[in-house]
Amino acid sequence: MPPANNVQQIDDTGGPQAWFQSLPLVTRYWFGSALVATCAGNFGLISPMKFVYVWDYVWNDFEIWRLLTPFLFVGKFDFNTLMALYMLQSFSQRYESEPYNTGAGGGTADYVFAIMFGTASILVTYPLLGAILPVPPLFARTLMFFVLYVWSKRHPTSPASIWGIQMKAIHLPFAYVALSVLMGGSYADLLHGIAAGHLYYFLVDVVPVVYGKDVLHTPRFLIDRLGAGAYVAPAPPGGGG
Repeated sequence: MPPANNVQQIDDTGGPQAWFQSLPLVTRYWFGSALVATCAGNFGLISPMKFVYVWDYVWNDFEIWRLLTPFLFVGKFDFNTLMALYMLQSFSQRYESEPYNTGAGGGTADYVFAIMFGTASILVTYPLLGAILPVPPLFARTLMFFVLYVWSKRHPTSPASIWGIQMKAIHLPFAYVALSVLMGGSYADLLHGIAAGHLYYFLVDVVPVVYGKDVLHTPRFLIDRLGAGAYVAPAPPGGGG
């Protein structure tokens, strides 16, 4: 199982709705959207093929939603999909609590920028990796492993575990890849996410230290909208004070 430290459980917050509302902003929207998209595809409300990334459809038919939906639809309902949804919420919440500081004080805006970087790098590198490895045109797990890898580099010595086997966070992404291979599951999308995560880590952590240059900066519009540090929703009009 994914590491369980510092992650709220449903029973800790007074029920599913209260637990969902207690999730940090980006995790709440990503997890909620992934849950809705996955249910819609599995219950026949939307054809699963509508979620798949196909560049020809984006370019020729202007189906621009295909730039987003591959990061939301996890797959057909089975145990692996349920575990992936749980891991998405867990890994995202863990990294969102303390992301790399790229200009917004290590807060919500920095995490949104990291997600934007991750989605863009995954889309750009997909044709290249797709020619080498059997990478599926669905990127929910890919982006999830982007986040997991970046978190593991941000907190390399944090305790983690899989099925009770203790390890340091830095080893967790590769342990999941090894487990997927041993169980006969797909692994190319996991490696894709790790590669994109390493690119982000290199630019945000290695380059400033080794070369003395900050090359990634959270855009000003994100900081203006979400503020510095963790996002705090504005008080409703007429609230007490």
